[in-house]
Amino acid sequence: MALQISATNPEHPALLLELPWHLPLEEWPEEVLVPLPRGISRHVVRYARAGDEVIAVKELAERPALREYELLRDLDRLGIPAVDPLAVVTGRTDTGEAPLEPVLVTRHLGGSMPYRSMFETTMRPATMHRLMDALAVLLVRLHLAGFAWGDCSLSNTLFRRDAGAYAAYLVDAETGDLHPQLSPGQRDYDLDLARVNISGELLDLEASGALHPSVDAIEFGMEICARYGSLWEELTRRSVYPAGKYHYIERRIRRLNDLGFDVAEMQIEHAPNGDSVTFVPKVVDAGHHQRQLLRLTGLDTEENQARRLLNDLESWMATQDDYAPGDPLGARPEVLAHRWVRDVFRPTVRAVPLEMRGSMDPAEIYHELLEHRWYLSERAQHDIGLDTAVDDYIKNILPKARETLQPTPATAD
Repeated sequence: MALQISATNPEHPALLLELPWHLPLEEWPEEVLVPLPRGISRHVVRYARAGDEVIAVKELAERPALREYELLRDLDRLGIPAVDPLAVVTGRTDTGEAPLEPVLVTRHLGGSMPYRSMFETTMRPATMHRLMDALAVLLVRLHLAGFAWGDCSLSNTLFRRDAGAYAAYLVDAETGDLHPQLSPGQRDYDLDLARVNISGELLDLEASGALHPSVDAIEFGMEICARYGSLWEELTRRSVYPAGKYHYIERRIRRLNDLGFDVAEMQIEHAPNGDSVTFVPKVVDAGHHQRQLLRLTGLDTEENQARRLLNDLESWMATQDDYAPGDPLGARPEVLAHRWVRDVFRPTVRAVPLEMRGSMDPAEIYHELLEHRWYLSERAQHDIGLDTAVDDYIKNILPKARETLQPTPATAD
């Protein structure tokens, strides 16, 4: 059987052809390998260089190699943090034509480390808590996407520093399954495996003297369950708010934002006992909000401004009678967004006199008004409405802000 390289990018086969596929991975020469720390794996794994790429090469049977390759591609399409699949190489033989195991090729995740390398110097408990946070977020994101991992562990995860915290990435999807939606039993099974695996891995570290003496391996294994549970509840619970108190909805959106999630969709159902709200959370990449707001409204803003305006737009759309996500008869988001710009955004900004705006652009003015509305609604414990917030902002906030911007009078000599 001839050597076959299955890849989605036509550049990758050309880059990979130069590697010594006629040798078992354990015998690859040092000149093609990259000395990076490797985690524990049930398979032989090596890091190598292919052109300008650093790749991870893992030997395994053909069927699981192809299956994992497709699963990783699915996770990439879903925006889940996982290693990037590049190719599957089959038909390998040695110089005597004896068959060799196929390999799965993934792109090395720059700046990432396996957990054992992070414990080469004793890790403080506070840092370990951040690792548990990152792993809990990863597991929740996988479950929201319908992915049952089947072997959640520190060994199957890579960690990368992220603005003082850590981000976790799935590195082994061999045991995973993708479903339209996971049942509570499937999620509990994954979570129980995570608890057992993490406790066992930490006990191994304890035996080698690499675990901080104050750390209880069993308790840290339980911690993933508690952190996962609180995050899952915040993301998926259905909330019922008193009619008209939409500042409660904004409070919920803020909590989701603080957890690193954005609201992909929001549904409000009106009922006699209050408005029932359902959120569909997701995680987005840098610059996503700018691009989305520009596409929907034509407003070109900074990222944080765009995020705030999109939250307001989503809240407003959910109150419109013709807002029906997924319904072909409902108004398209672009139509509703145009209506929001015309009927809400522009009239609100124009209500602020030009001479009082200073250097603030329209997006910043609207952001400030939304913040002021939030503050007044929290103080009043009900939604005070945008018109009231605008009037109070013009009367009580802008004059004081302008005073602080006035130059200090020169002191007489």
